[in-house]
Amino acid sequence: MTADSQFPDPSVVLDLLAAFRRSKTMFAAAALGVFDALEAGPKTAPALAADLKADPGALARLLDACVGLGLLRRAGPDGYANTPAASAYLTSTSPRRLTGYLRFTDDILWKLWDHLEGSIRDGAPGWKRAFGWDGPVFANLFHTDALRREFLMGMHGYGLISSPEVVAAFDLSRFRRLVDLGGATGHLAVAACRRYPDLRAVVFDLPQVIPLASELIATTGVADRVEVTAGDFFTDPLPAADVYALGRILHDWTEEKILTLLRRAFDQLPTGGAVLVAEKLVADDRAGPSWAQMQDLNMLLVTEGRERTLAEYADLLKRVGFAEVSGRQTDAPVDAILAIKR
Repeated sequence: MTADSQFPDPSVVLDLLAAFRRSKTMFAAAALGVFDALEAGPKTAPALAADLKADPGALARLLDACVGLGLLRRAGPDGYANTPAASAYLTSTSPRRLTGYLRFTDDILWKLWDHLEGSIRDGAPGWKRAFGWDGPVFANLFHTDALRREFLMGMHGYGLISSPEVVAAFDLSRFRRLVDLGGATGHLAVAACRRYPDLRAVVFDLPQVIPLASELIATTGVADRVEVTAGDFFTDPLPAADVYALGRILHDWTEEKILTLLRRAFDQLPTGGAVLVAEKLVADDRAGPSWAQMQDLNMLLVTEGRERTLAEYADLLKRVGFAEVSGRQTDAPVDAILAIKR
């Protein structure tokens, strides 16, 4: 209750009523090219409207809203400029950009979430309801190299935020060869090699991912210690390792498929080897954190999988033979789990 009222504080409800407006403001500004256009320097609303072929008055209102959200800043009495966060994450030329994931969220997830009630009723993903697709989102979405590349770059931006914290969550210095299964652009393998100078790594992913991974890894200072190998972790032989990494992989799949993948890794590991899992952990009582709960609903709509507690991951890992399972929470979008083979 508030001090001067018999009624509960409505702020949580009012905030959620407006939450989608804030997201859509950012999506629209990125889609219109606002952040790219301002990366060269500040501009006034009329000048920017001429560049973007937008209505000056309407665009000014959008720009003001972006200032309020902390995405833009005032530059003089009439100008607008990117904030450092917008430059880093919302411009199409930044190596840390999240624009691919923004576009995926706006074009795909936004529509899937419109069908949340249906997925709650039948427990099935929303692909068919939203798009008429019979298969998973990813099987239908990336039908061009450009679309695949931009989505992967968005996930790369996520990885640059998360992977340094994941590889620092446990002391991995005793390991000598890390294989990142489904390693995408190699951000985790690179972060691990940067932190542990005696470590070598392999990025193992589907053939269509390999060119971008090779390109990005070549720009790092550890490219001589990171290999890139094509393969399907469900069907192809896994490269030898004493630690396998699974970053945002397990939450995509059913329990049966998770156990299949974990058994393949366990069987390949030597005694003392490990699996490093990067996923956002749901609290033991499932009361939070909100990020994990929202991602759990996202998994319902998009994949066959779900988010889990540490105890649930430990159960899966121990069922295939891992003896020790530890979890660490991070401040990043994912947490870390380490399971040892004894």
